[in-house]
Amino acid sequence: MEPENLFASTLYLFVNLRIDNKTTAMEPITDYTAIIEERAGKVFGLMAGRCSEHDMHRLRDAFDMARQAHAPQKRKGGEPYILHPIAVATIAAGDMHLDVNPVIAAFLHDVVEDTPHTIDEIRYRFGDDVAFLVGVVTKKKKDHYDASLQVDNFRQMLSSMQSDVRPLLIKLADRLHNMRTLAAMRADKQMKIAGETDYFYAPLANRLGLYNIKTELENLSFRYRCPHEYDEIKRLIVQDENAQAERLERFRRQIHHTLAEAGIDTDVTVEYREPYSIWRKMHKYGDDFNHLKYRHFTEIVYDTPEGADEKAMALKIYAALTDKFKEKPGGISNYIDSPKENGYQSFHVKLLADFGRWQEVHISSRRMVMNSSLGCIAERDDDNIRRWIEKFRTVLRESYHTDGTGFIEKVVTAFYNDDIMTFTPKGRPVVLPQRSTVLDFAYEVSHGLGEQAKYARVNGFLSSIKAPLRRGDVVEIFTDPEARPRPDWLDNVVTYKARNAISTYLDSLPRPTYNRCPICMPIPGDEVVGFEDEEGHITIHKRDCKAAVSLASQLGDSIRAVEFEPDGTLYSQTIAVTAVDRYHLFIDLVDSITNQLHLAMESFNTTTLDSIVTCTITLGVHSFEELQSIISHISSIEGVDTVKRLNT
Repeated sequence: MEPENLFASTLYLFVNLRIDNKTTAMEPITDYTAIIEERAGKVFGLMAGRCSEHDMHRLRDAFDMARQAHAPQKRKGGEPYILHPIAVATIAAGDMHLDVNPVIAAFLHDVVEDTPHTIDEIRYRFGDDVAFLVGVVTKKKKDHYDASLQVDNFRQMLSSMQSDVRPLLIKLADRLHNMRTLAAMRADKQMKIAGETDYFYAPLANRLGLYNIKTELENLSFRYRCPHEYDEIKRLIVQDENAQAERLERFRRQIHHTLAEAGIDTDVTVEYREPYSIWRKMHKYGDDFNHLKYRHFTEIVYDTPEGADEKAMALKIYAALTDKFKEKPGGISNYIDSPKENGYQSFHVKLLADFGRWQEVHISSRRMVMNSSLGCIAERDDDNIRRWIEKFRTVLRESYHTDGTGFIEKVVTAFYNDDIMTFTPKGRPVVLPQRSTVLDFAYEVSHGLGEQAKYARVNGFLSSIKAPLRRGDVVEIFTDPEARPRPDWLDNVVTYKARNAISTYLDSLPRPTYNRCPICMPIPGDEVVGFEDEEGHITIHKRDCKAAVSLASQLGDSIRAVEFEPDGTLYSQTIAVTAVDRYHLFIDLVDSITNQLHLAMESFNTTTLDSIVTCTITLGVHSFEELQSIISHISSIEGVDTVKRLNT
């Protein structure tokens, strides 16, 4: 509320009262009736241009119902509760440009949860669609929650994404106003609500492409979670703005003049990043505020003449600027051709200012700026909405299968970080979450490619299938018909598709009859003994294992006779070879293992000291007998002195 409007709506009643023989002036009394009417009128004004007369009547009816239902209620700050639904409806109508039904639902979003009114009443007065929207954003009270009230509510909202994004938008509007008025809450409530916002609602807004709402939510959350850090960064921003103002304004004018001379009309502004964005970058790069690069950026917004191409206009601006300013090599990010997964488009370039610092410059059309604010609701056609919903559901699948707080962690991982766009050698784009690996890429292309992946080339360079990928990488996968997923692959993928495929394959494998002692690591054919625990699980040890000797002396009744037979499983074993150095020794060793024994080596390390060669070789074997045959075979090579098994 603007101060002058508040003043106009406030009655100052200075009444002298005698209390305990003391004269006291009453606090000013606010006439909330005028405030309520004025703020509700703003919603009606926003909707009047895009609603029929019938829908405007429904909208006013919804306001009247909410006003009557919440009449006895006050907010923590003391103002009438109805001001909150009005504010949520204002965000839905103004910031989000939503249609009439979600704005009606915004007026009514707390009626069922906080008053005696029911969903059936709302359905009777406003129809099934409004009843559905209100039902999704109404917290379901029950005796037992699968995880917690908070997590169950999150799941409920996300489930609505099976067909409709609007309930999430209403909930985001609700959360945004709650965050704007969080100062009235107790400190513990502030922390709870701010924590939810940071871990769920801000990432949700990010994924939906609602940049302005995401930014405001995360900064309000940061302000209440870490007030001292927030205030300090805010102070440093103001200090830096004052110190840099003259030269940044000069840089801005130079850009504007350069483009004007080229006949291009633009708006050029310098924008500082918000405290939370700066805080995240400081932690990500380990820099303090003064050493953090790109605390601000220069934004160029251009109009696209009718019939002109947006990208062509952006490149025309880029060409004019790089004729005037030095361009940083590798400093381009083309988000016009390769938008971020949340829909963000712009052309980023880094230019050298006359004061000797690289400056980040964003080149965007007015449509791109609008879309970065409205995200998934910027383009209203049904096909576009369906595409957004499908992308969103794909991101959520992994989160649905996670319990408790792990669910929230998965949401943060999936929603907060920008996706990266990678490419096949033929130029097909493959969009992946940040921190994805070659394996994620392989499974995203096809299930078979992932399952038989052996190695890769990334940008032409040989690479492990576990290597992380970056935006713009060109990835070529090479397969082996004998290759199969391994348990360690699960630690090197982040996408649901890859994780689910690997887990499904591993679950299909025969379960081992026994657990192997992690100390002595026996293999089939070793002399072994089993020990059964209280849950009936048997762990096998080599008979000379120290752990087995200790267990036998204390828990002798748990000893079990076991048969540990080969079953096709390969067990990693390391052998040490000592030999007299000679010409061709290395080649003979490799030839013996690969060509004669037909075994694959996991590693081969060799050192030579005073003509004595020491090799450690790690390979996979099926049994002790096979290992003994390998040792015997290598021992027969000329110059080899000893061959020992190290896995003991």
